[in-house]
Amino acid sequence: MAEHLFELQASWPGGRNSEGSIKAGNLNTKISIPKEMEGPGVGTNPDEMLLGAAATCYLITLAAMIERAKLPLKKMSLTSDGKVDVTKGIITYKKIIHKPVVYLTEQATKENYDKLRKLVEKAEQSCMISRALKGNVEIELEPTIK
Repeated sequence: MAEHLFELQASWPGGRNSEGSIKAGNLNTKISIPKEMEGPGVGTNPDEMLLGAAATCYLITLAAMIERAKLPLKKMSLTSDGKVDVTKGIITYKKIIHKPVVYLTEQATKENYDKLRKLVEKAEQSCMISRALKGNVEIELEPTIK
């Protein structure tokens, strides 16, 4: 069994509406509460970071599965939306919606498209971030396959 350790260093100078920073590997950015939640909106925030982790994990997992299946991938992209609910001052991350768009080459067969449809679903179930969120944040897929 291999274990990987990831470290993040954070700096926060003061109260709720301060601006801090985080460093982790190649990530080096400012952080604050988003303007939508009455914060300064500088840099990124936990909501975007969670969405980014879920989206990149899903996209990389899908890419690896497509490669292993030897499907004739032309290109792919992803848009992901995060829905956060604030009720009575309680903030809850409710849902992440991944909207992958996957193009196969002109040489793709019906079997390739059938396999791709299965992999689009399987990648969400296989992604470690999706598994970590399971039971806490709903994850939905709205794929487009071309």
